[in-house]
Amino acid sequence: MRSRPEIPEDIEEYRDEHWCREGTRLIETAFDAECFIERIGFAACLTDSRRPGPSLYVAVCGRRDAVLPRHVQKDPEASLTWTLKDEIVKRGRIYYAKLARGKAMFLAPRMIPHFHALWGVRRSDEHHRLTRSARAILRVLRREWEIGTSDLREESGVKDRKAFSRGLDALQAAMLVVPSEVLYQPTFTYLWTLGIGRFPDALRRRVGRDTALREIARGFLTGAGLTIPGELARVTGLSRPDAGLGNRALVADGYATRLGPGTYRLATLQPLPDSSGARRQRIASQQVQDNRRQNDERVGDDDELDAERDVHEHDGIAEHQREREK
Repeated sequence: MRSRPEIPEDIEEYRDEHWCREGTRLIETAFDAECFIERIGFAACLTDSRRPGPSLYVAVCGRRDAVLPRHVQKDPEASLTWTLKDEIVKRGRIYYAKLARGKAMFLAPRMIPHFHALWGVRRSDEHHRLTRSARAILRVLRREWEIGTSDLREESGVKDRKAFSRGLDALQAAMLVVPSEVLYQPTFTYLWTLGIGRFPDALRRRVGRDTALREIARGFLTGAGLTIPGELARVTGLSRPDAGLGNRALVADGYATRLGPGTYRLATLQPLPDSSGARRQRIASQQVQDNRRQNDERVGDDDELDAERDVHEHDGIAEHQREREK
């Protein structure tokens, strides 16, 4: 099995800063979470350090090695992440849905047109690209505009739970339907609505496919500093060829530098002067210089001792010869 390339320490430090993986930058409120998503462009919800890319859960933990526990219901950080997600959905300023490959993601409004250009389904294509169950669910939402999960299943006539879930996931992936609120009383349920109703300007804006690939790659590289083979595809749901097209477009713009196959670095990225990695490098360099200086001094001292020893031996031999002559 091929091992994944290691992320350099200066890049990890860069990501700690931009993805809020530090204790001084952890996320505690919905407003903080919205600012975080606006700044980086897009982020996953409940992924941990075992998955690449920015994550709201990791930002809530404020550390790069955060791992979801087995029982997330009892974990305070996972609970806070879930609560913040509910508040973000209700506030309606950030796009949230299950997108490509079933990835639950947050999108900043500026990134919505680019994701929609790649995965959105136009009305003229719905009959060919959506299943019968998905079209039935969509008809109800266009009539009711907002409705709870149980009522939506009843009104759509899709009685099978698996078929209903698959249809709802397909509509989210097509960027047609989004959750609008989460209710816990009297029972737990989502309210669903049309994405065009919440983000009309962003979803009506048309961009080309090449532009969308470039801007999604730009959004990731800006926060990551460096991308290794397959990383952009895993984070966003793009295919590897499409991820490569996006990264190469950044190189053509002078925004990125290609270091090797699938490896691209932010062109303007400089080592963090106050990072612990930089400090360790300076300390190690200073230690090397100190060791060399000590070695030079030790060699000099040894030379002086050898010279003194030679003088003493020469004096001893001369004195011995004088005694013999007497």
